[in-house]
Amino acid sequence: MNIIDSYQFGLIVINGEKHSSDVIIFPNRVRDNWRKKISHQLHLEDITEVIPEKPEVLIVGTGAFGLMKVPPETRQAVEAQGIKLIAETTDNACHTYNQLCHSQKVVAALHITC
Repeated sequence: MNIIDSYQFGLIVINGEKHSSDVIIFPNRVRDNWRKKISHQLHLEDITEVIPEKPEVLIVGTGAFGLMKVPPETRQAVEAQGIKLIAETTDNACHTYNQLCHSQKVVAALHITC
């Protein structure tokens, strides 16, 4: 299980390992250098590797200031797969992830800057 040790603008520490780029946290691995099609929007193609994992919850960290948006069509497509989508600022998303990862299958896609 992955645990987020800390987060600050531009830096996230997961299981003691520092990451300075956007990440996707899976139950058994961390994908760093995660790139999105459009910098401040989350599209379904940005999270294609999440869907086959069949998480109960996908937590989206929208950045320190919440500038990354989740368009309604992305939310609908994820929820149509039976996955609850929680989108909140990355600081809050880190706390939510750490709370839920012990009791549910959770994936977090985190934008760690703006």
